[in-house]
Amino acid sequence: MPSLTLTLPAFAKINLNLRVLGKRADGYHEIDTVFQTISLHDTITLTARDSPEIVLSCDDRSLSSRLDNLVYRAAQALQARFAPDKGAHIRLFKRIPAQAGLGGGSSDGAVTLLALAYLWQTKAEPQELLEIASSLGADVPFFFFGGTARGRGIGKDLAQLDDAPDKFLLVVKPNANVATAAAYESLNAGSLTTAEAKTILSSSERSGISNSFDSKALQNDFEPAVFELEPEIARAKVALMNVGAGAVLLAGSGSAVFGIFDNEDAQKRAIQLIELESGWRVFPCCTVGRSHYRSAMGPCGAIVGRFNGP
Repeated sequence: MPSLTLTLPAFAKINLNLRVLGKRADGYHEIDTVFQTISLHDTITLTARDSPEIVLSCDDRSLSSRLDNLVYRAAQALQARFAPDKGAHIRLFKRIPAQAGLGGGSSDGAVTLLALAYLWQTKAEPQELLEIASSLGADVPFFFFGGTARGRGIGKDLAQLDDAPDKFLLVVKPNANVATAAAYESLNAGSLTTAEAKTILSSSERSGISNSFDSKALQNDFEPAVFELEPEIARAKVALMNVGAGAVLLAGSGSAVFGIFDNEDAQKRAIQLIELESGWRVFPCCTVGRSHYRSAMGPCGAIVGRFNGP
């Protein structure tokens, strides 16, 4: 029998490459991106219950503990499909900042699905878990894989890539927030829309996509629009460049930015030197490869392995 309680990390992600290719007839946008898990993480403790009640508590009181929280929605969706008589008490400890482009909510939802699939001893197949994850959000399925992966379509069509090289990072979250919907709206809506949803955004007309950390390879189509919306985010990028980051990029659709350092000493020097505006938060972290990700999932690593292969 599995343990009745699990405590697991829910790792954040960055995008090493993010292109917005066009707007689809259903209103979603086609993207081509490279996801990478990083060591910054939330922590989720889940205790199985023999009654069907789902109770969620969170140390961040600004977050809901009901239906608009992905953790609660994930638990409810898995319960409805596979374990109607089971419940859980879930405690969420937040560290990943919200509205930062780091995938915190999506990771929390995915890890909740993995943990409850194990605790409730469901017989859910990987494809069935992916269907639930996809219904929760475009980034959620990636967190069944971890490491480095390419996402296409609206981000749900995933292909594993060789793990990117280990790197030390600084993630800076300024005060400014940019909602994902606002970030997409800030792109040239007219030029993004075609009946066939083909690649027509000029900044996306590039050949190939890379999981490299080289400054010439890192690209994010949201940067110009987001920096124009919130100049404070652009200042955060400059702050990281000024302390020696080898490359700096907007995280997802923002509002965090991340800087890349070759070693821990360079990362530590940058922490000492960086000039932060009032209220900015800085998170030292590193990349998390696929094997590390699977190991960190504890007894749920076997479920992760069914997505990743042996």
